[in-house]
Amino acid sequence: MREPLTDTEIEAALTGLPGWAYDGRSLRKTFVLSSFREAVSFIVRIAFEAEERDHHPELTNVYNRVTVALTTHDAGDRVTSRDVDLALAIENFSWV
Repeated sequence: MREPLTDTEIEAALTGLPGWAYDGRSLRKTFVLSSFREAVSFIVRIAFEAEERDHHPELTNVYNRVTVALTTHDAGDRVTSRDVDLALAIENFSWV
């Protein structure tokens, strides 16, 4: 089982994750892309990254908006370093 991060550790991690927030349950961010096609492409890119890491986010799409929510299931659906690492990887996508 993964070890959940403390609130202090989560707040520290958020300083390097612009636009991300902790809602008491997950790390969350809504990305606004130029079109529905770009939003779906973004979701596919996230899917490939998540599959490589065997760590799968909650994804919601409405037209050009994609909301990503990250928790770790085997840590009781709490935030762990795996969530921070995936958020950082998503932030580093060159076309976002």
